[in-house]
Amino acid sequence: MRFATWNVNSIRTRVDRVIAFLERCDVDVLAMQEIKCKPEQFPTEAFTAAGYHVAVHGLNQWNGVAVASRLPILHIDTHFAGQPAFGDPAQVEARALGVTLGHKEGTDFTIWSLYVPNGRSLDHPHYAYKLAWLAALKAEAARWLSADSQARIALVGDWNVAPFDEDVWDISAFEGSTHVSEAERRAFFAFAEDGWEEVTRERVTNYTYWDYQKLRFVKNEGMRIDFVYASPALAAAVSEVEIDRNERKGKGASDHVPVIVTVDE
Repeated sequence: MRFATWNVNSIRTRVDRVIAFLERCDVDVLAMQEIKCKPEQFPTEAFTAAGYHVAVHGLNQWNGVAVASRLPILHIDTHFAGQPAFGDPAQVEARALGVTLGHKEGTDFTIWSLYVPNGRSLDHPHYAYKLAWLAALKAEAARWLSADSQARIALVGDWNVAPFDEDVWDISAFEGSTHVSEAERRAFFAFAEDGWEEVTRERVTNYTYWDYQKLRFVKNEGMRIDFVYASPALAAAVSEVEIDRNERKGKGASDHVPVIVTVDE
């Protein structure tokens, strides 16, 4: 089985590229972030024609998450327990989508498409919201493992955290900024304390995001902020990881690229 995560930065703008990627890379399950549409606006027909079931969670033109799967969808959660709200009025944003899929051998697989809040700046309420969001996710994820140590679960997506200095092109350019602060990194690494394994780090190196501005991609001034935390049972079955840097090239590219994980059956 091959699953992937990709911040597509507007699915309606990039649906043709996404479908072409799925077919070219033979991906069974794709978790998408920043779809930027409501469910009724999602280009479901294109995915159906390509042989995929879809689950979509979007509230407006911002944020939004989705999962496309060749495997049957058994259950959908549009948020995790304790997920914080933000805004005025406060709203639980469309930033998390949990989809349980039927495996051909009968073993369920759950993938969470996650779009972690950006944080904006260290003194902004969005930063406190980001830390609270990650803490709530960690607490709920720990409960999932406690309930079933053999569960096959993937927490994937745009984490909006660069865990190591090497995950940005120039750490000095991020002094006093979000994504690299000690508190954000601590919140990211905390998942490992409960048994989750970030399965991409040791298998592949590359950035996963390049801003559209200042020729960042041409200069390879990127960031590594898209990751896959796997439950112990799932992590043990991971055999390969790829970062498809070529998806940042050409007309109509997202500013992120897909991260692809191969799991042995």
